[in-house]
Amino acid sequence: MDKAEADVLAFMAFPKEPRAQIHSINPLERLNGEIKRRTDVVGIFPNEAAIVRLVGAILLDKTTSGPCSAAT
Repeated sequence: MDKAEADVLAFMAFPKEPRAQIHSINPLERLNGEIKRRTDVVGIFPNEAAIVRLVGAILLDKTTSGPCSAAT
C-alpha cells in the first residue's frame, strides 16, 4: 500500500479545477453505459468490424462533443 501512494495520489499534481474529473471514474462509467446502450439497441452484429465501427463512432462523437472538447 505504501509503495502505491505516489501512484494513487498522482492526480494531486494537477491544478485544482480538473482534479475532480481526473479522480472520478464517472466519465468512464458514463461512456461504458453509452456503449452498452447503443450496442443493446443493435442486438446482433454481423461481424466484428461492425462492432468496431459502432464503438469507434461513439468514441469519436464523445471526443468531438464532450465536456473536454471545449478546452482543446
